[in-house]
Amino acid sequence: MKELTYEQYRRRPQPALLGAETASRVSGHMMRSASPQLAVQPARVGSPSRGAFHSGYGETWAKAILIGEHSAVYGYPAVALPLHSLKMKAWATPNLSGRHELRALGFSGPLEESGERFAGIRRAVAVAEEFVSPRRWSAFTLVTEADFPAERGLGSSAAAAGAVIRAVLDAYGISATPQELFELTNRAEMVTHGHPSGLDSATTCSRNAVMLSAGRISQLSIQSSGVVIIADSGICGSTREAVGSVRSQYEQNKPRVDAILAELGTLGSQSVNDLQRGAIEDLGIHMNAAHILLAQLKVSDPTLNRLVSAAREAGALGAKMTGGGLGGCIVSLAADQNQADMIVRRLRQAGARGVWSHRIGAVA
Repeated sequence: MKELTYEQYRRRPQPALLGAETASRVSGHMMRSASPQLAVQPARVGSPSRGAFHSGYGETWAKAILIGEHSAVYGYPAVALPLHSLKMKAWATPNLSGRHELRALGFSGPLEESGERFAGIRRAVAVAEEFVSPRRWSAFTLVTEADFPAERGLGSSAAAAGAVIRAVLDAYGISATPQELFELTNRAEMVTHGHPSGLDSATTCSRNAVMLSAGRISQLSIQSSGVVIIADSGICGSTREAVGSVRSQYEQNKPRVDAILAELGTLGSQSVNDLQRGAIEDLGIHMNAAHILLAQLKVSDPTLNRLVSAAREAGALGAKMTGGGLGGCIVSLAADQNQADMIVRRLRQAGARGVWSHRIGAVA
């Protein structure tokens, strides 16, 4: 096979499955939108000969927690939606430099010098190479591109780790089961989140909504229609800091925080029932109530609160912060696309840095 440079590889005709790509810049990073692939499959199986060019590709997507932030840490249910239209893509191209190179989020250089921000990607490469034994190549040039910004509570770290792992395995021509891919991604996530619940690792490659309850993860079959709208505050969130803040409050005033967490847990259970029976208006009511409680835990902020109010004023059935908080994004709920379009316009007017909509239950 003729050896190609990375740029030649990128310019070659892409399979029709990926669809046409359109580049844009969001929050200073290169973003690309593409028609989503079919269900995530194990990495392609192959037996490339030593020295032959074989660039691997991996793809995951964003996620949004619909309900259950913070209370899930204490064993209550949480529900997250995969956002299939917001892709995270990764390429792993063998190189002759003898060291891994990374091109991601404005960084370009040796992977080992990429700093704390890319610790999850470094760990993702390590766990993928541990899975592949013996290694066939000494080094890769790794490139990631995303349709959504990092550090906004949309699962960027898990999505990047999952995409990189898939790309490395694909480059080696090694297959992995969905369970193995989940376990590898969660191992990589330990660098970023310490003791990850697995919710992000599961949702960023799932075709369906995912529920975390009492430490167990399962997929939900939902009947609800409607549209969720994600709006970016433009402020980087910190899940670790937010979780630590709630823990500190819990230790200082256990009865108060216990009561809030229990109420959030009840709303989580009710929301699962709403999704399964298609009660979208009830789901909106429960989302509104959850935001009030999260604000009481001091994990929302004025910018998130302003966007939540703007979404409700535009007719959202419900709106709340999503993810760890202290920045990041909000999620709002519309009955149909027309209502969603009005909410999107209002959120942009209110200063949202990015706004995306996604049909509930849709698998693109």
